[in-house]
Amino acid sequence: MNLDMRDPVVETLGVLETAALLRELTAGLIAVGDFDEALNALVRIARDAVAGVSWCGFTALRAGEPAGVAASDARLAGLDDLRHGPDSPAMEAIHRREMILSENLTRETRWTAWTGRAREFGVQGVISAPVDVDEQVIGSINLYAGASDVLTPQHQLTAMLLAEHAGLLLAAVRDRARVAAQAGDRDAALLSEGVVGQAVGVIMTQRGCPPEEALQVLRSAAESLSIPLREVAERLVSTVSRPRDS
Repeated sequence: MNLDMRDPVVETLGVLETAALLRELTAGLIAVGDFDEALNALVRIARDAVAGVSWCGFTALRAGEPAGVAASDARLAGLDDLRHGPDSPAMEAIHRREMILSENLTRETRWTAWTGRAREFGVQGVISAPVDVDEQVIGSINLYAGASDVLTPQHQLTAMLLAEHAGLLLAAVRDRARVAAQAGDRDAALLSEGVVGQAVGVIMTQRGCPPEEALQVLRSAAESLSIPLREVAERLVSTVSRPRDS
């Protein structure tokens, strides 16, 4: 009997599978506040959810310069890292603003050095899709197949939808990080301000809590009393500064 010992043919993704991938991606990134953490979640979810894809990576550029990578397998991180050379499917996808496909790297004549490294890791096919994050950050999501000729038109459609959805989610992550940083700057300014800083010090002493928590106590009091934060601080400082009757 002549047995075919190759891996079973990978079924193409359907609409339901793609929708499930996008839902899982949303759930995995919706509350993340750190961009690098979001990239790591993105490549892990994509690798696990897309049939026929063995590994996933992300290449990021900020203001035209390499801004980090994420890889579902650390061994393959160099394939996504532009510091190892810009001649790669990811960079071509970013520059051309279109999806790049190679179903079989044994027949590939582009990116000669990159292809050699990829094949050493067992990569036999790749799809790179450009991801627009915001005015500063762009990138490419890179889907790698461990077998030749398994990346289908449905995989290309999935990669396109994945890239568009990931761009929106990653933009939201960066927005949340900016808001948090701005809030931190405002908090720092408040903490350095005379009466508010004094009030925060009082609360820290009374409760044994850090300054951020003490400031939140002041904010909560101001909201419940419907009066400005500074007035709450002035009242608290005035109360603790008032000499007690002997």
